[in-house]
Amino acid sequence: MDRVAVTSTAGQPALHRRLGVTDAVLTGLGAMLGAGIFVTLAPVAASAGSGMLLALGLAAAVAYCNARSSARLATAYPAAGGTYVYGREELGRFWGHLAGWSFVVGKTASCAAMALTAGYYLWPDQAHAVAVAAVLAFTALNCFGISKSAWALRLIVAVVIVVLALVVVIGLTSPAVATDRLDLGGSTVTGVLGGAALWFFAFAGYARIATLGEEVRDPERTISRAITIAFIIVLTLYALVAVTALVVVGYPALSGSSAPLVDVVHLSGHGGLAPVVRIGAAVAALGALLTLILGVSRTTLAMARDRHLPGVLATVHPRYAVPQYAEIAVGSIVAVLVATVDVRGAIGFSAFSVLIYYAVANASAWSLAGREPSRRGVAAARVVPALGVIGCLALSFSLSLGTVLAGVVVLAVGACAFAAQSRR
Repeated sequence: MDRVAVTSTAGQPALHRRLGVTDAVLTGLGAMLGAGIFVTLAPVAASAGSGMLLALGLAAAVAYCNARSSARLATAYPAAGGTYVYGREELGRFWGHLAGWSFVVGKTASCAAMALTAGYYLWPDQAHAVAVAAVLAFTALNCFGISKSAWALRLIVAVVIVVLALVVVIGLTSPAVATDRLDLGGSTVTGVLGGAALWFFAFAGYARIATLGEEVRDPERTISRAITIAFIIVLTLYALVAVTALVVVGYPALSGSSAPLVDVVHLSGHGGLAPVVRIGAAVAALGALLTLILGVSRTTLAMARDRHLPGVLATVHPRYAVPQYAEIAVGSIVAVLVATVDVRGAIGFSAFSVLIYYAVANASAWSLAGREPSRRGVAAARVVPALGVIGCLALSFSLSLGTVLAGVVVLAVGACAFAAQSRR
């Protein structure tokens, strides 16, 4: 397959290719693990009830389609910006802009949610102050080079996996286990769809790998492998933890819990380990925050290169080779948001925006398959993107009416911004 070369705007230096497969996988794991288990488990239980595992399977199927489409697109377009670049090159400037707009707005809300999650776990009485401090610290870290960020992720991912494994072992070996809690009697089709949309929020971290396409070595090989490995690891962990929480706590109690995995260790008779779980949750949220800021700033960089955002945001630091002004802008906005946003509302809004983002990604992969078909032929190559588009749209509009309306308004604002920029 011929790769399409995408370079930075004339006069703007390219980012350095410093990341290998391991660093790219850790970037995806850091993004997904923090958002997935410690934040979305309770709202998923509230929506899907005992159908949490069905919702997980549906979300995983849609996420798999998106992962395959994203991997193929990232191989064809190994540049910073992710679906913003793919939509622009395959579908036209408007769709690229809409994807980039959805990503930046939705993931900025996710940054605030992750920062607040860390604050509530670490110091509930001063959650907002802790969240602001975390945002400023990670923005500064990212400004001094992506290699430093990757090393921080190694430690974060290791801590989170150990904590999750501890919860699973303690929960499944405790006398509190009741397998009848896996019965699907408390679920509905609408609830499962809504729960799948919220679960999808947890899977969206693999996009961070694609948005770093200009900073990984050998992108044609690295991006595809990293997305697949990260996806399999996270799906396995999610399934194990979801089963554990269901059989130990049950979905009615889970739906109203502010710390579901802490409840698991308490009901299992190991309440002394609750502080360990709280620290793990905070570390997970901080890992997600770190990679979210990375991803949003890279999409901001790509949009600024095309003048959809102020051109100064496309500046790459001559020494550290990072989009420093974009990092600072994103960090500043998130720091303001953490004083006003609600965590659960931010999750729903982000889920809607990210699903629209991936709908554009799958449509772009459909277009790419028509020009660069696999050995199976064009029709076979388009099956996965087609299922991805349908799945993304179905899940996005299964969320609450308020969330959908807010998302549609934000998309309309983005479309108006594109029209105004085009006239200029």
